[in-house]
Amino acid sequence: MHPALSVIFFTTASGAGYGMLVVLAVLASWQIVPLDRTLGIVGLGLAFVLVTSGLLSSTFHLGHPERAWRAFTQWRSSWLSREGVLSVLTYGPWLGFAYFWIIQGELPLGIGGAVAGLAAALAIATVYSTAMIYRSLRTVHQWCNKWTVPVYLTLALMTGAMWVAALMSVTTGVAQSYLGFAIICVLVAWRVKRSYWQFIDNTQHPSTPNTATGLSGEKVRLLEGPHTEENYLLQEMGYKVARKHALKLRKFVHILAFVAPLVLLLAAYFLNGEGIAFSCFVAAISMSVGVVIERWLFFAEARHVVTLYYGAESA
Repeated sequence: MHPALSVIFFTTASGAGYGMLVVLAVLASWQIVPLDRTLGIVGLGLAFVLVTSGLLSSTFHLGHPERAWRAFTQWRSSWLSREGVLSVLTYGPWLGFAYFWIIQGELPLGIGGAVAGLAAALAIATVYSTAMIYRSLRTVHQWCNKWTVPVYLTLALMTGAMWVAALMSVTTGVAQSYLGFAIICVLVAWRVKRSYWQFIDNTQHPSTPNTATGLSGEKVRLLEGPHTEENYLLQEMGYKVARKHALKLRKFVHILAFVAPLVLLLAAYFLNGEGIAFSCFVAAISMSVGVVIERWLFFAEARHVVTLYYGAESA
């Protein structure tokens, strides 16, 4: 599938923003993250910018962005519509959570925790809906599998936790217990992403050139292309990335998104003073770059079954 930059930015930026909101809302309610006013302004503000800019960028992929509002009316049947509705609903409790944290400086017993919990739940539901847009497409084997949703959720939590750690390191200071939590997030997301790649490398769509064309025989091959120039289907659904290039990019993802942040987090765990902030920020930047490459591969490695009509041996 064609890796559109607007969609890549949308899924990575909004994922990180929602991940930050979940981490801040849940851990602040549990008094693990201090309700520092500066941290609240910077943390919730950065999450707001990431989510909002990501949502706006997603409209650039539409043929008629001015009609994007119509997607909200199809929430009964469309995961894209549910994502849009949930993303808007999230802003309500999010602003309420920000009010309690930044203006009042505390989360009132009962209502404060409820607002924070609702904001976190809606953020998770929005990321889940984003993943389900791709998980629900049975024609794309690399998306329609049990690992797509966990990949989106764990990567969002991982990037969110990492950026919260970076912001805490220059505001309130980041505790070793929180660094331990961030390390666990990295390890879990890494394991899930490795499982996803193992799955798509060792399985394929049940459709074959034989079943697609209805022709019998041991092996059906394309004799001649249906046309001499590329069309929309080949441009959007027949995007090809060489296997050797994909493997090379996967190595970059392993290093930038997981190995380097993990090493830097471990270094921060045992460091004191300014070295902690440097390690956390470099880890967050490295992780963000790695996740962008990961998301590019998520689209580039996907193959639609329609490519079987254009000479592909498997999907």
